[in-house]
Amino acid sequence: MSLVTLLPFIVLIGAMFLMTRSAKKKQQQAASMRNEMQPGSGVRTIGGMYATVKEVNEDTVLLDAGPGVHLMFAKNAIGAVLSDDEYNRIVHGPEAADDELTDDAVVPDDASSLTETDETAADSRIDLGKKDEADTADETAEAPKAEAAPEAAADAKKTDGESDAK
Repeated sequence: MSLVTLLPFIVLIGAMFLMTRSAKKKQQQAASMRNEMQPGSGVRTIGGMYATVKEVNEDTVLLDAGPGVHLMFAKNAIGAVLSDDEYNRIVHGPEAADDELTDDAVVPDDASSLTETDETAADSRIDLGKKDEADTADETAEAPKAEAAPEAAADAKKTDGESDAK
């Protein structure tokens, strides 16, 4: 056999070796992260639940999910061990002192200051091509004239989308 016929097989085996090597590294990093868990650290399970580690055993972890709620999980079910700052930010939310929106916010006593006045509402009205009430009153006044000319009345009654075909 020549080297040219063996080259695809060599490339395929090399690619498989590199993929399994990176997967093993990820598994080792996850195992070391789970082994470094200590009571009091915040964790996220693979299901997305955030809790505090209460007790670490050989294959299991006892988590404190809330007041009086203790849950037993397998170590493999721990997705990430979080730092204290990250865990507090996710679970308790940002502190009120850090929130820039609430520091200078002014809340009105009633909703009247939130709505536009009649003057500003009339000025900001946009004409979208719709007829006003005055225009519809003019059309109803012209209706008796339309009875005199049946062809003109047929044209006046047409709306968008109607055709002349009978």
